[in-house]
Amino acid sequence: MNGRKRRAGNGLSFFYYKPFSSIVLVPIGSTDVPFIFNELSQDFQALTVQGTLTYRVHNPEHLASLFNYTIDGPAAHYLSEDPQKIGQRLINLLQVLVRAEVQRLSLRDVIKASEAVASAVLGKFLDGDSVKALGIEIMALSIQSIRAVPEVARALETEAREELMRRADQAIYDRRNASVEQERRIKENELNTEIAVEEKKRQIRTTKVEADLAIETKQQEVRQLEMSGQIALEKERKQLVQTRSENARAEADVQAYSLEASLKAFKDLDPAVLQMLAVQTTDPRLMVSLAIKEIAQNAGKIGNLNISPELLETLLEKSQSQARPDLRQK
Repeated sequence: MNGRKRRAGNGLSFFYYKPFSSIVLVPIGSTDVPFIFNELSQDFQALTVQGTLTYRVHNPEHLASLFNYTIDGPAAHYLSEDPQKIGQRLINLLQVLVRAEVQRLSLRDVIKASEAVASAVLGKFLDGDSVKALGIEIMALSIQSIRAVPEVARALETEAREELMRRADQAIYDRRNASVEQERRIKENELNTEIAVEEKKRQIRTTKVEADLAIETKQQEVRQLEMSGQIALEKERKQLVQTRSENARAEADVQAYSLEASLKAFKDLDPAVLQMLAVQTTDPRLMVSLAIKEIAQNAGKIGNLNISPELLETLLEKSQSQARPDLRQK
């Protein structure tokens, strides 16, 4: 209590007289303190937080003034239990901070937020004055796991498994739906292709019909022109026939008028005289024949008529002699 500090430093080597000396040994290396907490989430579900806190002493003299680090003989034999209380005091401070962070989140969220919880707690640790007042530096904080109790964990596993199965079913449904949609698109493309082909065929048929119609129209125009030409020709022929008929009629009228004028002189003559005039230059036998005819016309006035056979024979022989040359000529 009333002694004086003779020497202080890191890794000193010295001799001392035990009955009158007190040696204080403060470890300045990093120390890992494991912890495990049982806490409640925001939705009042029990969970377990497990991790490790790493720290080191950066002001040994100040820590030695607060805790008894005096050793008795061997280096690991302290006169008090104060060195073991440092870790527990840090764990108590850590648990308060971890509880505050865990209770802000639901069970589902806190299970997945171990890294976020560790970062938040470490930040509060570094900003706090409690650790600085001890002369200790917090080097790292790692949370290995945040777990729910087995019953809740199994329920979450079952729910997660059901969700995975539902997603798998949804994926199968989506895949089948995509297959059906793809098949529908293929069918639609095929139908669109068929429609386009039929449209092209229709256009071809329409173009062919229009071409045939144009050809038929031209042919009709040609036929109409030919018919118009024939009609015009027939009209000209008709006019020609009419002209010819009028000319023939005029010629016939002229001939009739000429004949009528020629015969007008013989109109008032006796038929017998006309007959005599007609046969005056003919064959004598014709004269005989006309005489016999005249006799026949006045047969009522004749009592007896004798005609010699020689006369008849002469007439017959002459007529036969004229017929033979005609036969020879034929």
